[in-house]
Order: sequence, then structure tokens, then C-alpha cells
Amino acid sequence: MTEDRLLARTMQNASPTLRNIAAICELEKKSLARRSLSARIGDSIATHAGRMWFIIVHAVWFAVWIGINMRGTGIAAFDPFPFPFLTMVVSLESIFLSLFILMSQNRSGLQADQRNHLDLQINLLSEDENTKMLQMLQALCEYHKLKIGSDPEIKAMARRTEVKEVLTELEHNLPSQV
Repeated sequence: MTEDRLLARTMQNASPTLRNIAAICELEKKSLARRSLSARIGDSIATHAGRMWFIIVHAVWFAVWIGINMRGTGIAAFDPFPFPFLTMVVSLESIFLSLFILMSQNRSGLQADQRNHLDLQINLLSEDENTKMLQMLQALCEYHKLKIGSDPEIKAMARRTEVKEVLTELEHNLPSQV
């Protein structure tokens, strides 16, 4: 039996939580695999630039550079005070790091938008399913002449939620951004 079939059979017997985790992990793996080479490079640079070792390497680099180029060290200064070459190198590095970070954030933002759309669709499906279940329970309660079957709150909850109505209510009631 192949590994994929074994995994599929294991997932069939797994809890809903484990199946969901596996499905989400698979989506994430596919999303990462679809990135272009430039996106992979940008993400890698942005990730490493945010680590402590990156800061330490830069602190040591600046200290050595300044130390070598200060008068009285006995070493010929190649970039004397006020260190114009160091300033240019650091400025260029800052520009490129900023661009790589923006590129990585843009990709992360698109991925977050996709996840939000998925969440919305699942929530809307869940809302429809819950409404149907409430309608079925209400019908059973009414059939058995249970008092709760005619509860006005349950009747209101058993009505389908109209997304456009909810959006309209939100627009009218949320504070406006000035």
C-alpha cells in the first residue's frame, strides 16, 4: 500500500480535528510550494533579517568597521570618519531589506485574505446547517406539541440569516471612521 493511501485511510479514521489539521497543513504546504523563486528568496531574507544573530552580526560588523577606520589604530583607514562608504552600504542594505520585507508582507497579506475568505465560506455553511437543524428540531417540538416549539426566540433563530441584512445593519450601527 502506498504512503498516500495509508495516510488517506488513517485520515478517514481520524477525528474531525485531525482531519481538519491535515487539510489545513496540506493547503499551507501547497501555498508555500507555489511561491516563485523571488518570493522564496524574499521570504528567506525577511525571515533571517528578523533574527537576533542578524543584529549581532551587524553590531560586530559596525564595530570592526569603525574601529579599523578610526585614527590611532595603526591600520590604514579606507573609510575615514564620518564613514561615507559605510553610510552608503548601510543605506543600500536598508533599502533592499525594506523591499524584501514588503514583498514578504504582501504575500502574507494575500494568504491572509484567502484564509479569511475560506473562514467566511465555512461560517456561512455552518450558519445554513445550524438553521436547518433548528428548523428540524422546531418541527419535532411542534409535532410533539412541546411548548418550546412555539418559542418566538427559537422561531427567529430558525429563520435563514441573510448576509446582506447583516452587512446593512453593521454599516448603519458601526461607528464611522473619520
